[in-house]
Amino acid sequence: MTENTQPPATTGPHSAATELPTQYAPAEVEGPLYERWVERGYFEADAASDKPPYTIVIPPPNVTGTLHLGHAFQHTLMDALTRRKRMQGYEALWLPGMDHAGIATQNKVEQQLADEGKSRHDLGREEFVERVWKWKQEYGGRILGQMRRLGDGVDWSRERFTMDEGLSRAVLTIFKRLFDDGLIYRAERIINWCPRCLTAISDIEVDYQEDAGELVSIRYGEGDDSIVVATTRAETMLGDTAVAVHPEDERYAHLIGKRIKLPLTDRTIPVVADSHVDPEFGTGAVKVTPAHDPNDFAIGQRHDLPSLSVMDERGVITVHGPFEGLDRFEARSAIVAALREQGRIVAEKRPYLHSVGHCSRCKTTVEPRLSMQWWVKVEPLAKAAGDAVRDGRVAIHPPELAKRYFDWVDNMHDWCISRQLWWGHRIPVWYGPDGETVCVGPDEQPPAGEGWTQDQDVLDTWFSSGLWPFSTLGWPENTKDLEKFYPTDVLLTGHDIIFFWVARMMMFGLYAMDGKEPFHTIALTGLVRDEHGKKMSKSNPNSVDPLDWMDAYGADAVRFTLARGANPGADVPIGEDWVQASRNFANKIWNATRFALINGATVEGPLPDAAELSATDRWILSRLNTVVAEADAAYDGYEFAKASDLLFHFAWDEVFDWYVELSKTVFAAGGRPAEVSQRVLGEVLDVTLKLLHPVMPFVTEELWTTLTGGESLVITTWPQDSGYRDEAAEAELATVRKLVTEVRRFRADQGLQPGQRVPATLDLSGTGLAAHEEAVRQLLRLTPAGDGFAATASLPVAGAVVALDLSGAIDFAAERKRLTKDLGLAEKELKQATAKLGNEGFLAKAPAEVVEKIKARKATAEADIDRLTTQLANLPG
Repeated sequence: MTENTQPPATTGPHSAATELPTQYAPAEVEGPLYERWVERGYFEADAASDKPPYTIVIPPPNVTGTLHLGHAFQHTLMDALTRRKRMQGYEALWLPGMDHAGIATQNKVEQQLADEGKSRHDLGREEFVERVWKWKQEYGGRILGQMRRLGDGVDWSRERFTMDEGLSRAVLTIFKRLFDDGLIYRAERIINWCPRCLTAISDIEVDYQEDAGELVSIRYGEGDDSIVVATTRAETMLGDTAVAVHPEDERYAHLIGKRIKLPLTDRTIPVVADSHVDPEFGTGAVKVTPAHDPNDFAIGQRHDLPSLSVMDERGVITVHGPFEGLDRFEARSAIVAALREQGRIVAEKRPYLHSVGHCSRCKTTVEPRLSMQWWVKVEPLAKAAGDAVRDGRVAIHPPELAKRYFDWVDNMHDWCISRQLWWGHRIPVWYGPDGETVCVGPDEQPPAGEGWTQDQDVLDTWFSSGLWPFSTLGWPENTKDLEKFYPTDVLLTGHDIIFFWVARMMMFGLYAMDGKEPFHTIALTGLVRDEHGKKMSKSNPNSVDPLDWMDAYGADAVRFTLARGANPGADVPIGEDWVQASRNFANKIWNATRFALINGATVEGPLPDAAELSATDRWILSRLNTVVAEADAAYDGYEFAKASDLLFHFAWDEVFDWYVELSKTVFAAGGRPAEVSQRVLGEVLDVTLKLLHPVMPFVTEELWTTLTGGESLVITTWPQDSGYRDEAAEAELATVRKLVTEVRRFRADQGLQPGQRVPATLDLSGTGLAAHEEAVRQLLRLTPAGDGFAATASLPVAGAVVALDLSGAIDFAAERKRLTKDLGLAEKELKQATAKLGNEGFLAKAPAEVVEKIKARKATAEADIDRLTTQLANLPG
């Protein structure tokens, strides 16, 4: 991009703009282009290559999933990273795949069976699992086709599935190693339980929402030995084994250590002192139900309290005759009624809004439940995961989100990994007839003989997806892929799963790969929201199918809109108007490139020597190099919004609106200056299309191959900043642009149409802009001052003087009348706003946002008065 820079090697230019339709039709371009990329193997990575590796593994979408805006957002950014690195000469691998999604997939098939009047138990485990595999082959993985539609440049030859043979072997291997190292164990603990799905579920599978319940205050015990507790779950009182108070709460000091009567039962329970209790909250006393609440379970452990389960796996009460057999919610009402009858209800509050957990799959209210489950002892694994970030081996971007990561890994509880499902990796543990427990690795035979049975549970989906960065590359075998592409370079994912997926991959990667981190950088994104900043949800009317937008506006428009909103770690608002604007940008690129080709833009041969370049040519080449440097810095810093905005304004504002327009007179005149500008314009378009390609791959590919005759942008060379700068040319063109902009503003203020021609004189003496006079006249629609010319307005701008004869273009009397009326309205607005802002009583009562609006009105009125006064002064007469 200096005057001697050579263009990339090409196979010879196309015949130019005649090959481009007059309008860009994304639907006709995108599909065939993508298939061509895949057929030619552009996205396939070579483990034997001597190029430096660059690896991203895709966060595996659920096999049941479809492409939503969150996927489209993150996939756009990952695709941009890998496309750019491939162009920079890296052996770039973006590895795709899917997660088996235990509960979600099992639910899909169970719903299918229910439509047939069957349940999984009618089929039995083996036949049910076969049915799930059949469902997966027939209906699963729709999202993979949708990824192609978006333009994902993934290596399809390496596609993986968390239940495929290789990944299943990895799961069994790491389970065995963790078990043998004492890091996997079985214990009875409190877990999240779904009474509908009949399984433990992870924290991420629990959706919390404000429910309108009831808060009842219940008196336990009698007389001076009574104590009041409040609860939203009265049904669990049947399993209370204590009441807890703070050890320093003097109100209850006389009760600590005593036993009191538990209402509706024949049991007495102790009052215990525990510092977990907040004496300022409620009555300062809490009921303790160790089998049905995680905090109560911890209190029970500290005080050696028994844990009494009072409901079964379906949420049905299993104790105390009058309530036995009732659903938990039926029991709640019945128990409150019974307590009210005994005079033990001290207070009731309904509706009482409080946060309640629901199963993300079936929306059933989750029940904390004491259950025998398999657990990972996370303390040593989590410490290693924290150390890897603290010592700089892994960088979190943006850095301010590192605190969230440390808050999680430094305070992580042991992880429940067992699920009561049939679809998933079955736990490789066998139980013998005499109480033996044997963990079986992938190359070992399970114990034979009568009485031996395998554990019925399967592993949490996050267990297998936690191995994703290395299991997908062939681990536990020492494969060439693993040697070349691990550790991966970037994990790009939403900050909302930093706890659930990111931390687990860090723990497993460091453990399995001898301390080698699974990725060098964790790039965290925000969530996609609607244009008003509200969360998008399938249950809300603001939910958008990105495929609909791609059908209407093209994949590039959707991608560019998402990338332009992608500030590190921040949520991304998106609306259809913005996608339409991005579609307009794609059309602008298309039309401008087509114009350039019609006018002979070329990439053939070296750039002309500096002596042949006009100031306009030198300006755009100087700006081009600056933009290359700034775009590189933004991409390297994961500032996709900054890079996209930079390229948008450079392409539209500087290249298309200024350089192309300023060059029209040169092209029209012909000769050597036109040849020079044709080559410069070709260079600028060549580089600009390359810079835009990672985010807008389709339209840039179609235009670049037509412009250059090159094979594909996917495999071409990324542009580099040559260091060429021309501050003098940039200053000169800044003056030209200021001159044109100011005169255009004046013309608009006078009511002239953009294309309306006006006689004028143009005095550029002393400005150094004489070479631009013809281009300036064309841009401002100024005709020569002929006989009878009489200037009615004279504008001194940037050292130049533009004198215009508006007598034939404007009715001055009518214009003066219009401006005078507008000025009066602006003065009235200013007076009203000033009066309100001077009223102390109003300011004391008005909301802050109302005051700010009035301040804005006052500022607008002042600006309007200045503008209108100037326009009136400039009118002749």
